[in-house]
Formats: sequence, C-alpha cells, structure tokens
Amino acid sequence: MRTLQILLLLLFIRIPLLASDNYPVGARSIALSNAFVSVSDSWSTFHNQATLAKINQLTAGVFYESRFLIDELSLAAGTFIFPFAKGTAGLSFYQFGKATFKESKFGLAYSKQLSEKLSAGIQLDYFLNRFPENEKAFGFATFELGVTYLLTDELTLGAHVFNPVENGITTYYGKDKMPIILRIGGHYEFLDKVIISIEYYINSIQKEQVRTGLEFYILKNLVARMGVSGTPLKYTAGFGYHFGKISTDLAFSYHGNLGFSPSVSIQFQL
Repeated sequence: MRTLQILLLLLFIRIPLLASDNYPVGARSIALSNAFVSVSDSWSTFHNQATLAKINQLTAGVFYESRFLIDELSLAAGTFIFPFAKGTAGLSFYQFGKATFKESKFGLAYSKQLSEKLSAGIQLDYFLNRFPENEKAFGFATFELGVTYLLTDELTLGAHVFNPVENGITTYYGKDKMPIILRIGGHYEFLDKVIISIEYYINSIQKEQVRTGLEFYILKNLVARMGVSGTPLKYTAGFGYHFGKISTDLAFSYHGNLGFSPSVSIQFQL
C-alpha cells in the first residue's frame, strides 16, 4: 500500500522518476547534492568525462541507492576506469527499477589532458528501457561530453552537456525524448582538506537548479560531506572512509514529501 501511495504521489507532483532520465551515481556526489561537474573520482563516468583525465590507474566501483526506501525504485551501478591511448577510458552501467520496469544505461568514455590546464572527454551511451505493458525492451543511443579547466591550483571549473541531440525512446505510442542537460560549475580546494563546490544545472524539461556541496576531513581517513540544492529544496549528507586502495562512501538525501534515500558506493584502486 505504501509503495502504491508513493508512486501515485510521484505522478501528481511530477517528479521525473518514472520517465527516462540520466540518473546521478556515486554516494560521494549525492552527499554533495551532485554539485560534481568539476570533481574527479571513480564515478566521473556518470558526471563529467573530462575529469577522468586525472585518473591514471585501474579503478573500479559499485553503487546502490534505495530511492525513498522503495525496493522497486532502487538504482544499482558499476564503473571501471583504465589508462588508454595516452588518455583515460571508462566503462559504466546502471539499472534503475526491478522486475518488469527497468531502465538501463551503458556507457563508453574517453578523456584526455589537452594541455596543462584543459581536459576534455566524451561518452557514447546506450539506454535500454523495459515497461510492464510491453513484451520487448526499447533502446536508443546518444552521447555526452564535457571539459574542465584548472583556473588556479585551488579552483577548477567544469562544464558538461548530456544528450545534445535530444534523442529518446521510440515505443508503440510515439517518441519519449530524454532531456538535454547542461551542467556548469566549479570547486575550490583548501590544502587538500576542504572542498567547496557549486553547480548550475539546466534541464530542458525541468526547472533549473543551483547545487552546493561541502566536503571536509574529520580525521586522517574520514571525511564528512553535506549539500543543499533546489528547487525543489533537497538536503544531502554523508561520510567517506579510505583504507589503503579501498574507499567506501555513504550518503543520505532528503525530499520534503517523499522522505529519505540512502546510498552506498565502494571504490577499488586495482
């Protein structure tokens, strides 16, 4: 009964969770309210491929999020990053939903340092959606690209565009276009201990958002994070812990109408 009520609420308040979307992935980024367009880590394959250029070793990660604590709205993902052809390549995958309703994304990315300060990246995407009312899944291809620029040693700027061709799924009922998404922002880093990030998010079918995030070390290997974004207003927080070549991140986001969404990710340097 609770699941049905929340699904109906999603429809009435017009949150785009039941239509095709490009979902953000990574507990660290979620804790920072996804103000992540200029930040580099294992989940750059889902945010800005240009930031992959800073990664020069084999890296992998797994992720899981329980949206509003509803099993049917879970999001699972994986990423694998490796040096390739004087740059960095990345493979990524996610699946949103379960059983007869699933949205999947497959990505192949490449990034390169173009100069001492400028990096660029591109990713080819393939989306595959399965709906309860249809016997077969529907798929389509698109792409995304981004750039980063190191303005100073502490300040990095980033820009990213997803699906500039406005492609989408063609079903028996017509074409359901995915949005064009533009993200512009940057982050400032203090002495490798504190990061302040801000991002302006523009979606062709939603209201634009301003996203902000703060990350700081509590102990040598323990980091705390928090973020705020809107509209609608959304609060996020989380923690990260590093031990050797393994790191794990926890995040919690809160929606005023729908409640909490916990997420976890684990990263490995191979």
